[in-house]
Amino acid sequence: MSTTPGTIHQYIDRETSLVVTERLIGDRTVDFLYNRLRENTPAVFRALTSARMSGLLGFCNYDLPVATRDQTWKVFERLGIDWRECVQPLSSFTTMRRIFERQIKYWELRPMDNDPAAIVSPADARLLLGSFSETSSLFIKEKFFDLRELLGSDSRWYPAFDSGDFAVCRLTPDKYHYNHLPVSGTVADIYEVDGRYHSCNPLASVAIASIYSKNRRVITIIDTDVKGGSQVGLVAMVEIVALMIGDIQQAYSPWQYIHPEPVRTGLFVGKGCPKSLYRPGSSTDILIFEPGKIGFSPDLTTNSRRSDVQSRFTGFTGRPLVETDIKVRSPLARKKKGKT
Repeated sequence: MSTTPGTIHQYIDRETSLVVTERLIGDRTVDFLYNRLRENTPAVFRALTSARMSGLLGFCNYDLPVATRDQTWKVFERLGIDWRECVQPLSSFTTMRRIFERQIKYWELRPMDNDPAAIVSPADARLLLGSFSETSSLFIKEKFFDLRELLGSDSRWYPAFDSGDFAVCRLTPDKYHYNHLPVSGTVADIYEVDGRYHSCNPLASVAIASIYSKNRRVITIIDTDVKGGSQVGLVAMVEIVALMIGDIQQAYSPWQYIHPEPVRTGLFVGKGCPKSLYRPGSSTDILIFEPGKIGFSPDLTTNSRRSDVQSRFTGFTGRPLVETDIKVRSPLARKKKGKT
């Protein structure tokens, strides 16, 4: 399936249940890259989605100064960001990068369900649900990513997640771009897989099948079946770069943003705490669960199947598939009863 920038894309706001039409930034540019340039001049397309070009675009878009306080306020207003959520004062946001990498008072403004059975959202994001199990109503066969390719072709973790469930969290440029832990547990593995810097615009996802498996990414495997853990088996958290994302900085902080440390094998990490920071642009998190361990929140499942919402992903998958806009640390799923 192909789509055009004239095709609207809608999602559901979780807090209000309203259907919202997304204002896709750079939609025509993405259309040119993925539906014309990619087909007609693939060498140029590969160059434009390279690390070097992505870094250059990021500098031009994020590192030039914002001249005045009034202009800074207007940037926040245009992007729909409430600067009062931020830890730092308005005067500190002198570039778009600083706005993008802002810290927020999440401990006050993003309350978390402390029930040990709750799995929480890793980001302020637009969420899609799916499953690799043919018996699941959420079954999506390798549309957004190939599991083995996503985890790395030589990864030893693939068998654990085969036929499991997953959540794709798409962070748009206006979002808060710290990632938080969806579960508590011990880091069993963390590694990087090299790749491209494709856009996470829905148009790009539709144009290139399994696009998330092709981007540079960091995979963290969390063993939750430990003392103090969430007891839902292994959870894979995949952090994926996108166009103009120069880096994923691992910066785990058990309390607010104080004393951040690199995420490493053997580290115990707490649910809801900051894990890493995208620097900067739009990007994607994917959570993958072992089969039969969790059940997604009913409202998210219901939203994903709505046929009255115009989603670019619907035709791509052959059935209704709708995103829900969610907040970081809000409930995403729960441990299934009787599962250990």
